[in-house]
Amino acid sequence: MATHHPKLEEIVHRDPRFALEAYEFVFASLAHTQEMLGRVPPTEGTRPDQDYHVSGRELVNGIRDLALREFGFMARTVFRMWGIDRTADFGDIVFNLIEAGLMSKTDRDDRRDFQDVFDLDEALVRQFRIEMHEGAEDPS
Repeated sequence: MATHHPKLEEIVHRDPRFALEAYEFVFASLAHTQEMLGRVPPTEGTRPDQDYHVSGRELVNGIRDLALREFGFMARTVFRMWGIDRTADFGDIVFNLIEAGLMSKTDRDDRRDFQDVFDLDEALVRQFRIEMHEGAEDPS
């Protein structure tokens, strides 16, 4: 059973367009994106010379990457079940989290950063590819 921050239920109650799981996935995607970009904050303290910030566009690309890894061809279906129809929906989720004090933003961040980053159907369905890695056993 997944554990979640109690404020998430309040957010979902205020804005029921998106499932609680969508918010949890955005948190997981933020960590995934920071790792992909080499911007993982240290567990103790921060270095003032290091930037750990992820832009809206970077986060949406990280969301796509993690969704394809976690859900494969079903990623688009999962997002639909969670109420996500376009990349701007991730901006609404992020800004709901910011308003609840669960995420932070800089002066450069804007909801528009999430608009039309890519078409979800195109990126998650039509461009979906199964990659076979060398050394994988032949199922026949």
